[in-house]
Amino acid sequence: MKPIHQFEGRRVLVLGLAKSGSAAARLLNRLGADVVVNDARGDDPEAAPLRELGIEVILGGHPEDLLDRGFDYVVKNPGIRYDHLVVSRAMKAGIPVWTEVELAYLISEAPLLGVTGSNGKTTTTTLLYHMLNIGGKNPLIAGNIGTPSCLVAAEAEPDQAIVIELSSFQLMGTERFRPKIAIWTNLYEAHIDYHGTFGEYGEAKFNITRNQLPEDVLIYNADQQAVADYAERSFARKIPFTLAGRAEDGISADGEAVYWYGEKLLERSSILLPGRHNLENILSATAAALTYGSPLEAVKDVLSSFSGVRHRTQFIREWKKRRFYNDSKATNTLATKSALEAFGGPVVLLAGGLDRGHSFEELRPFMERVREIVVFGETAGRLGEFAESCGVAGIHDASDIEQATEIAAGVSREGDTILLSPACASWDQYESFEVRGDRFIEAVRKL
Repeated sequence: MKPIHQFEGRRVLVLGLAKSGSAAARLLNRLGADVVVNDARGDDPEAAPLRELGIEVILGGHPEDLLDRGFDYVVKNPGIRYDHLVVSRAMKAGIPVWTEVELAYLISEAPLLGVTGSNGKTTTTTLLYHMLNIGGKNPLIAGNIGTPSCLVAAEAEPDQAIVIELSSFQLMGTERFRPKIAIWTNLYEAHIDYHGTFGEYGEAKFNITRNQLPEDVLIYNADQQAVADYAERSFARKIPFTLAGRAEDGISADGEAVYWYGEKLLERSSILLPGRHNLENILSATAAALTYGSPLEAVKDVLSSFSGVRHRTQFIREWKKRRFYNDSKATNTLATKSALEAFGGPVVLLAGGLDRGHSFEELRPFMERVREIVVFGETAGRLGEFAESCGVAGIHDASDIEQATEIAAGVSREGDTILLSPACASWDQYESFEVRGDRFIEAVRKL
């Protein structure tokens, strides 16, 4: 950890506890700051250990006079919006408002390799981590994927690298953050309720490269004009990726192979992970791994064996010549469209969940690949009607994932792909998409 002194004797408010808040509070205390933690919840198991360190923890609400204490910095939980009373008051008072990602950058002795995008962050981050690991680069993994960045950065050695998954929420709370390599997978309209406009959302994402210099690298999606436009504003060395065919610049792919600056790198047939959307992730992770010095053989080893991140078009097993995939993370139609696009068919689709009233029309061009659909949850009725309008041969109702799995297995045929890709959030029946996916995995393994 870098020996920084800017927090010594400074008053810092950590707003929101959870994993990131607890990690930030501990780090700031270690750096000599006078730390106060505030969370609206009435109780949290992290509170007692922090109090034992001499950190003041205020739970159960946000006192009106909280900011009257003269804080020098606010470090907030990424999920807390900027129109939150305490956050907005701090910003009006000119107090820097950060997320713990900024702290990670300030203290890390290891170079940071950041990954952002509307979709594909977790898969890209995981792919890159494995490529570097097999390539002997001794990487660490952190950020939105699980472990708070500042916790990892505090223990990282100079000869390591930290691969960080970064959400727009995290990036918006940065000021000097500057990764050695930045990856921007794509940009779709999302989180407008948090950011206010698509433009503000894009600007938050741009923070991954905003402070980069010519000795840094930005790997970006050249097939999306919005991302390419943002890339033009970056001072980093740029490596574009494209699926539009062989290109002389950056990394590219056609139906047969992947190319690195126009030279064939590997055959598409050697890649295990299916889908066009995953190919974007593969290109960006490969570009970053090669740029960082990981050998090509390490990259090929990962691509020939990596079957997907848990709950993201994750291969589960083959059973009686049917292949089961868990894509429980597909909580919207865009994600399910990408999953259906990855499989040529025939598909037995398991879909349904929380009814937010959104349309399923985005799926229509790909529903011809679906021979049978098993629907469940609040959207079962609407999804069934939509599937019927698309000419799906078999439409089946299920009460939960377990019954849906049994029905799907029963109506499937040899050679089918049986795909859980709900196109809906899980909260009508399950506390998270992870729980929903785990129930599916368990049911598949019981067949």
